[in-house]
Amino acid sequence: MAKLTVDGTEVEVPNGASVLQACEAAGVEIPRFCYHERLSVAGNCRMCLVEVEKAPKPVASCAYPVADGMVVKTDTAVVRQARRGVMEFLLINHPLDCPICDQGGECDLQDQAYSYGMDHSRFAENKRAVKDKYLGPLVKTFMTRCIHCTRCIRFSSEVAGVAEMGATSRGENMEVGTYIEKALTTELSGNLIDICPVGALLNKPYSFTARPWELRKTDSVDVHDALGSNIRVDARGSEVLRILPRTNEDVNEEWLGDKSRFSHDGLKRRRLDKPWVRQDGKLRPASWPEAFGAIAAKLKDLPGERIGAVAGDLCDAESMVALKDLMASLGSQDLDCRQDGAALDGGRRDFYTFNTTVAGIEDADAILLVGSNPRREAPVLNARIRKRLNHGGYPVAYVGQPADLTYAARHLGDGVAAIEDAAEMLRGAKRPMVIVGQGALRRPDGAAILAAAWALAASVGALTPEWHGFNVLHTAAARVGALDLGFLPGLGGKALPAMLGGGVDLLWLLGADEFDIAAIGANTFVVYQGHHGDRGAARADVILPGAAYTEKGGTYVNTEGRVQRGYVAVQPPGEAREDWAILRAFSAVLGKPLPYDSIQEVRDRLAAVNPVFKTLQELPHRGCTDQAGPSGDPAGVDREPLLPAVVNYYQTNAINRASATMAECTRTYVTPMLQAAE
Repeated sequence: MAKLTVDGTEVEVPNGASVLQACEAAGVEIPRFCYHERLSVAGNCRMCLVEVEKAPKPVASCAYPVADGMVVKTDTAVVRQARRGVMEFLLINHPLDCPICDQGGECDLQDQAYSYGMDHSRFAENKRAVKDKYLGPLVKTFMTRCIHCTRCIRFSSEVAGVAEMGATSRGENMEVGTYIEKALTTELSGNLIDICPVGALLNKPYSFTARPWELRKTDSVDVHDALGSNIRVDARGSEVLRILPRTNEDVNEEWLGDKSRFSHDGLKRRRLDKPWVRQDGKLRPASWPEAFGAIAAKLKDLPGERIGAVAGDLCDAESMVALKDLMASLGSQDLDCRQDGAALDGGRRDFYTFNTTVAGIEDADAILLVGSNPRREAPVLNARIRKRLNHGGYPVAYVGQPADLTYAARHLGDGVAAIEDAAEMLRGAKRPMVIVGQGALRRPDGAAILAAAWALAASVGALTPEWHGFNVLHTAAARVGALDLGFLPGLGGKALPAMLGGGVDLLWLLGADEFDIAAIGANTFVVYQGHHGDRGAARADVILPGAAYTEKGGTYVNTEGRVQRGYVAVQPPGEAREDWAILRAFSAVLGKPLPYDSIQEVRDRLAAVNPVFKTLQELPHRGCTDQAGPSGDPAGVDREPLLPAVVNYYQTNAINRASATMAECTRTYVTPMLQAAE
C-alpha cells in the first residue's frame, strides 16, 4: 500500500493505483473524458491534469502511478488554468448545438465546461465537420461532436470483444468509426451510448423524443434474459421511452444487452387491454364478469386432474404463486414452468442455479460450456467471461455448435460425448467451472446430460465446501423463481407434454407463448392470461389482459438464484390488471378466495412457500457439501449434436416480437446469417 497526500488529506491506496484513483479515495472529484474505470487507460484527453510536488509540469492523473509520500494538489491556479486550456481546445471544433442535442441535460462535456472551463473562447475560426457514420439500427452518430476520447473504441474491443471501431487519420483529421461502414455486430452496442461523454453516439430509436428532465425514473429488473440485469425505466405519461442500466457490481456491472435496452417499443404494440371471449369460433370483447363467468362455467364439475396450468418465461413470482394456489384449490397437480421441456431437477436448488455466481466468474480459472452460447443467451454474462479471460490463465472450452463467443475458446465438438475431453483441462484448475445451457437440457436426454455434467464437475474438483463450480445458465427470467416455488407437476400430476393433445380439458396459460401452441388438443378450453396478443392469445377461448413487467411491482429470481424486485413505472393499458390481482378476483368468483388481498400479503405467501424470497439482492457464499448428483443417468446421454437454445437473440418473447426495433435488428443481423447458413 502507498500513502500519499491529496489536498492535505492523507490516503492509502494499493500499489499500482493511479493518482486519479487516489484522489477519488480522498473524496476529490477529478474531471475526465477518456478515462473509464472499466476500460484501459488512454490518457489522451488531458482533462484530469493535477499538480504533483517536484513534477516539472501538471500530470495526467489517470495514467500516473502513485508513489509513497507523493503530494498531490488538485485545485491550484496552475491546475485550473490547465483544465481551462484543455476545455478551450475541446470546444474549438465542437458544434455547441446543445439546444438540439439529445445528450443535452446529461452531457459530461456540458457539465465539465460549466464546472471547469472558461466563460469565453478566443477562437472564431470555422469549425470542422465530420460525416456521420452508419453503426446499425440502434446507435445514431453525430461525429462532428466527437472529442476523440476513444472510449467507444476501447469498449468495442475490450468489453464487447468485437474490434470493429477504430480511428483513421491523425490530429484534426482523425475520425472515429468502423473501418468499413457496417452495422456493429455486438449484442452490447447500446453501451456505447452510455459511455460516450458527448452527443456523438446516441440512442437512435429515442432520438428527438424527450429531454431527461421530462422523464419519470423507476428502478426495475430486466426480464428479457435470465441474468436479471438491474435497469432504470424512464417514462413520460403512460409510455416507456427508454431503458438504461443501473450499476450492480454483482450482476451486470453497468452494462445492458441490446434486446433489454431497445425492445421497450414492443410494450405499446399488440397489447391486450380488455378481456375477450370466444363465441361461435370468434373472439369478441367482453367484460371481466363475462370472462370470469365463461371460465367458471367450464370449470364446473371438472375434476382437478383435467385442469392444467403453464407459467411463461416473463412471469413474476407473485403471479405464479397465486396461480399455483388457485390450481391447488381446484385439486390440480398439473403444473409446469418448463415450456421448452428442459429437464431441470427441482429437488435441490444447486441443481438448477448458477452456483458460482456471476461475480464468481472472475475467481474461476477454467470453464467448460455445455450446450450454451452465452453471447446470445446472456451477453452481459458473456462479457464477464471475456473480462476474466483478459486477465490470462483462463482456458475456455465449449461443447455445441461452432460459435464466435468474442474470445478464444476451444471447440471440443458438437456432441455431449466431447465433454470428457475437457476433463484434463478442468483437473488442472484450482477453481474450475462447468456451465450447462438450455440447449443441452431441453433434449430428450436432458436429465442424463445434467447428471453427466454434475459428475464431471465432481470428478475435476469443482464441487468443494469452498467452491461450487456447477452452473445452469437459464434463458427465461421466470424459470428459477418458478422452480423455487415448486411450479412443477405434483404427485401424479402431468408435465406440459402430457397436458397437450387433450391431456387436460382446461389449460391456463400464464403468459406462456414459447411452446408448440398447435399441439394443444382441439377440445381443450384455453385461458390465456398475459399482456400481448401473441401465440397463446391466438389459440385462447378466454383472454385475461395482464400487466407487463414495467407495469407491476414484481419479484424475479435470476439464474444465480438472486431475488430481485421491480417497481411500477407506468400503468397497464385499458382494463389490464396485475396478474396476481386477476387470479385473486377470479378465485372469489369461484367461491374459493385466495388468502391474500394485497401485494404485501402475496409476498408473505412467497416467503412462506420458500424462505429464499425473504431476502432481496443477497446471495450466501456457496460451496458444495453434498456431491450426490441429480436423478438422471449419466450413461443415458445421446450422441446427437447439441443445438443452440437461442437462434435469434432479438426475438425471444412476446415483447421482442412486438417491437419494431427488434424486427429491424432481425432483418439487419439474423436474416443474412440464416440465409448464409442455407
